Amino acid sequence: MTDKTLIKFGTDGWRAVIAEEFTFANVRRCAQATAGYMKSARLADAGVVIGWDTRFSSSDFASATARTMADTGIKVWLSRQAVPTPVISYTVASLKAGGGIAITASHNPANWNGFKFKSPDGASAPAAIVEEIEERIAAADLELLAAPAHEIEKASVTTSDFTLAYLEHIGKLLDIGVIRSAGLKVAVDSMHGAGCGWFKSILSGAKTTVHEIRGEPNPAFPGMKQPEPIAVNLSGLSDVIRQTATSVGLALDGDADRLGIMDEHGNFLTQLQVYALLALYFLEVRGERGAIVKTITTTNMLNRLGTLFNVPVFEVPVGFKYVAPVMLRENALIGGEESGGYGFRGHVPERDGILAGLYFLDFMARTGRTPSQLLARLYDLVGPHYYDRRDVTFDKAQRSSILERMREVSPEEIAGFKVEKKEDNDGFRFLLKGGSWLLVRFSGTEPLLRIYAEGDSIDNVNRILEAGAALAGVTELL
Repeated sequence: MTDKTLIKFGTDGWRAVIAEEFTFANVRRCAQATAGYMKSARLADAGVVIGWDTRFSSSDFASATARTMADTGIKVWLSRQAVPTPVISYTVASLKAGGGIAITASHNPANWNGFKFKSPDGASAPAAIVEEIEERIAAADLELLAAPAHEIEKASVTTSDFTLAYLEHIGKLLDIGVIRSAGLKVAVDSMHGAGCGWFKSILSGAKTTVHEIRGEPNPAFPGMKQPEPIAVNLSGLSDVIRQTATSVGLALDGDADRLGIMDEHGNFLTQLQVYALLALYFLEVRGERGAIVKTITTTNMLNRLGTLFNVPVFEVPVGFKYVAPVMLRENALIGGEESGGYGFRGHVPERDGILAGLYFLDFMARTGRTPSQLLARLYDLVGPHYYDRRDVTFDKAQRSSILERMREVSPEEIAGFKVEKKEDNDGFRFLLKGGSWLLVRFSGTEPLLRIYAEGDSIDNVNRILEAGAALAGVTELL
């Protein structure tokens, strides 16, 4: 009997609750549809790379995906062990494969898993490709259409170690020796995910030391609602920093494509601050020039840096599937989003929490500055900027009323700031006089309403967020 589950890809792949919608049958439907797309796009002959994270049964779902792809006549490289998603992305590009699949739900709660498709350059598949795969999934029958026997014989499943080529590559992007010899004391929270042990392995052997917590894979992700490197989940990392005179704290999400950073005092640096700091590192310390690509949820500090260093800044909707095409088109220096995902020129046009962390450590090593001193330097250039986000869980029946309410509302001011412009390209964004902004949008990966704000003080940010909740009619849910 055919499973009629409606499978829709969000901002980055399809994600669902394990054993409810994320079943072997539905994963095979996704694999079969992906194989059909690759054949129609003439990518199948180049093969497909498949990797997986530390979530419950991810290896089994990856094996089922590999067998399904091979049964349609496509050669498969299957990861031998759980690996970070950026390692999968790089492997796709380095092997010149026709595409890649990552079995991961990234930062979602422990009972979720997911299916991400990567294009031949290692990037998140753009919207047009995702739509074609969705159409094929809807039309697919669970009785798989096997390829002729001679094609299946050629389409072997080869288990491989993806890590060595990736490590060799990042060693060419920056001098790891500079970081190792800097004498930094680095605390790392790997959040029991696919990034466990990576920083410790890369940086060991010299003056810099790494103290890792939650460094053992655990699919239950104990001690956190979900493996997302945000302040509410990092109290343990903050305690380590404060108790051990640590230079900096780094945190990775469940599949290590996102990065969170804490300063030497155990204070969380927002993702917007980190993105602006990474851009400053490339522009001022490394002296490189190139476009900056940002999503609508990221900071106006990037626009200020673009003006100061005479580089263009491009803004796109939320999701790296929108960031990556512009990065490729413009040969961009850096691309990123509010979730803590950053991509870099010379690498794959995809988020990489490991490489982002190494670049931040290199920033510290080359300048001799602490994270708080780096932030002070940034504010000297662009002025102080503060940011926060509220996530609201709502009843699905409320979605349409919230959407209609946000479409109709047209305030002259928000939290005392004049509204200069309302935009609805991805959610509803209100540009406020003086450079502050408010954004209300539904998450593309979870059943959440997200409310974002940036302003010149944390008090103003909180006021704008509260006003945003009132506009959406969800104040009682905060």
